[in-house]
Amino acid sequence: MDYTGKTVWITGASSGIGAALARDAAGRGAHVILSGRDKARLADVAGDCDETLVLPFDVRDDEALAEATRRALDWKDGIDLAVANAGVSQRSRALKTDMQVYRDIIAIDLTAQIAFAQGLIGPMVERGSGALAFISSIAGKVGVPMRTGYCAVKFGLAGYGDALRAELSQSGVSVHMIYPGSVATDVSRNALTSDGSARGVSDKVIDEGIPAPEAAGIMLNAIAKGEREIIVARGMEEQMGEARRTPDALFDQVAAMVAGGYMERMEEGE
Repeated sequence: MDYTGKTVWITGASSGIGAALARDAAGRGAHVILSGRDKARLADVAGDCDETLVLPFDVRDDEALAEATRRALDWKDGIDLAVANAGVSQRSRALKTDMQVYRDIIAIDLTAQIAFAQGLIGPMVERGSGALAFISSIAGKVGVPMRTGYCAVKFGLAGYGDALRAELSQSGVSVHMIYPGSVATDVSRNALTSDGSARGVSDKVIDEGIPAPEAAGIMLNAIAKGEREIIVARGMEEQMGEARRTPDALFDQVAAMVAGGYMERMEEGE
């Protein structure tokens, strides 16, 4: 993918990886749509980009998402790349965590990301082109302590994305699953604790992680190359991700099932 003149929609674009992706994509000549809840911070990011559309909304608000999707699709006559990046992390033991915390993480990190994609796949398939990228995590490959809810949703998001890729494999629409390790953002500072409150402090490994602009560049380069599974990590985290990497041959095998009429036979009850 050459990003020049392409329309890129990024959720969670007010800070961290999302803001870095927006600035990088804009620097490559893309038209950028910025979404998130913080209007002021979105405006700051927009100030660093040449041509943007700012669509602030809460990803859990179905009506707001539907209206934002309509406006995004109308802005430049379609979306070339949509990045589902909005999310919240967790730092709490399962034994001490309120069930509502799990419900909130599922709503933000999984259900809302699926809803975002579901609103776009129809227009993308109709046009015969487009790309969807989902920001999972190394915690979506390996179960990590203090993140039971976060791991659950990131594993689940990967399952949705991989299955969606297979379904769309004959449509011209690509799906990319991204697995970052520690990236220097506020993710651990904003993480939910056992009662749902924000943690308020960061992790040393996060603070010393890959700079967000560097991570964003790796992601956009990999998407442009058509990579389906993108691991962005260093050291032990990279080793964990690579140990759980899905072989391309397996992705190809599942896509071949679709090409051979698997879904049609299922729909017919065979």
